[in-house]
Amino acid sequence: MLIESEDVAMIRETARRIATERLEPLAARLDRGEDREAFLGNLKLLAENGFMALNVGAEYGGTEAGAAAFAATVEEVGRGCAATGVTTSVTNLVGEVIQACGSEEQKARHLPKLADGTYPAGGFCLTEAGAGSDPSSMKTRAERSGNGWVLNGAKLYITSADFAGIFVVWAVTAPDAPKGKGISCFLVEAGTPGMSIGRPEKKMGQTGSSTCEVRFEDCFIPADAMMGNENDGFRIAVAELAGGRIGIASLALGIARVAMDQAIAYVKEREQFGRKLADMQGLQWMIADRETELEAARLLIAKAAWLKDNGKPFAQAASMAKLFASEAAQRATYSALQMHGGAGYIADLPLERHARDARITTIYEGTSEIQRLIIARNILAAS
Repeated sequence: MLIESEDVAMIRETARRIATERLEPLAARLDRGEDREAFLGNLKLLAENGFMALNVGAEYGGTEAGAAAFAATVEEVGRGCAATGVTTSVTNLVGEVIQACGSEEQKARHLPKLADGTYPAGGFCLTEAGAGSDPSSMKTRAERSGNGWVLNGAKLYITSADFAGIFVVWAVTAPDAPKGKGISCFLVEAGTPGMSIGRPEKKMGQTGSSTCEVRFEDCFIPADAMMGNENDGFRIAVAELAGGRIGIASLALGIARVAMDQAIAYVKEREQFGRKLADMQGLQWMIADRETELEAARLLIAKAAWLKDNGKPFAQAASMAKLFASEAAQRATYSALQMHGGAGYIADLPLERHARDARITTIYEGTSEIQRLIIARNILAAS
């Protein structure tokens, strides 16, 4: 493991303690759709410990801990409960968008509520039914009306939408502009008339984290709800998604790490053919390959976080980390399940949940295919 700063190591240890004591015991029940109030209580606990605004300034109640601490936190939270991990990652992403692009009034009004848990979570409203990997094709519109804007459209697959307190929403404000050039970014508070939240989707994994459609029907928002400059929203989205990819890479690593830890413990105890499974070369090689991949994932994440913390370009490194860590998590969780044999397929053990939880990490915040496009285009442009 890389040598971490004393501050990051302390943050990791605190996150690990909370994950072990509070998140892991609840994870299976959340997966079954139970104990929503306990889940919200854990989100509040994470906020009280500074984990929901890790890159937000202290003047707004944030931790100012940086990207390396964010990565460590999401990894540890993800080890305990992937559903809580993705909520933590996205809420931090929303806080960073507001910190980077919001007005002083917007930051002062909303960031403390994210930091202290008054808002249980933040919502990141970019994806639409016809605009997933290509968000520049979005159809949601914002039209001027008096001293504000009227939103119409729908956003799809929005994490934590049914309990988020604040939403960052992208909408087309100049429909005749070139693709991607006429999009603006807005802040919309929960409960705003004209905004409605659909029922949570039934998902393969991370079922404890709700994912909903967010609809806007003649939803009026004041002029000062816009963040940044008019028609500059797509640039904001692209820039902030890079930071979010560090979070998803870390979440994938956390899920993979707990699965491998459980598998290693199992093969050291289980016997077949009169021998410990751990003494069999086939399983030893499987462990060696997976552990090497997870260490490489950790190093890629650490590099991306270091670049971000030091004000250097990090988008390519974040895509590399997200691509490698999420794909490695698929192999690690399935290898861990395989090492358990038939027991791994039974829901009484958490291996099948880890495999389901890991699967989405290759899809959201940009699919593996999109990460490859970003990486290749950056390399070709620089050569």
